[in-house]
Amino acid sequence: MTTANKITILRILLIPFFVVEILYYVETGNELHRLLAVLCFAVAAILDGVDGYVARRYNQRSELGTILDPLADKLLLVSAIVVLSFNNTPHLRQIPLWLTGTIIGRDLLLSIGAVVIHLVVGKITVRPRLTGKLATVFQMLAVTWILLRWDFNYGFLQIWILGAGLFTGVSGLFYVWDGTTQLGKHPASSAKK
Repeated sequence: MTTANKITILRILLIPFFVVEILYYVETGNELHRLLAVLCFAVAAILDGVDGYVARRYNQRSELGTILDPLADKLLLVSAIVVLSFNNTPHLRQIPLWLTGTIIGRDLLLSIGAVVIHLVVGKITVRPRLTGKLATVFQMLAVTWILLRWDFNYGFLQIWILGAGLFTGVSGLFYVWDGTTQLGKHPASSAKK
């Protein structure tokens, strides 16, 4: 168990505290709960960079880390998006359900596809694409905008939400294309003679 992996596990452990603080804030309106939620979210996001730096700097890259790190990212972001898609008025703005469905649908599709490729091909080759990174950036912007209650310009939030939806959908299509290409090149996909 490397230091980088311990930091990643700490990030995962922060997620329930983040969710609980958001729920308490929505129920009570007590700003302390919102600030604690923002703090949990920020610490988890900062630790994402820290665990990556530690893994690279001290040569602590591990197979476990390659699984845990993206899992921690995804759990934090999806937890935030799901909780913020509830009707949280008057305290917080709401992420539209279509965006939540797009994000969860893409992630489920990719997970199922990864299992199928692993079972058929044995090895999954994932090519990170700019669209996937942009989807994550726009999702983070939307979540951060809502958590910080920057209501002064609702138009910006709409841009972040539309960008998140667009790039999430496009990145999902690219991943499906990559997955079908990997399956198509494998002999198990050919018709039996």
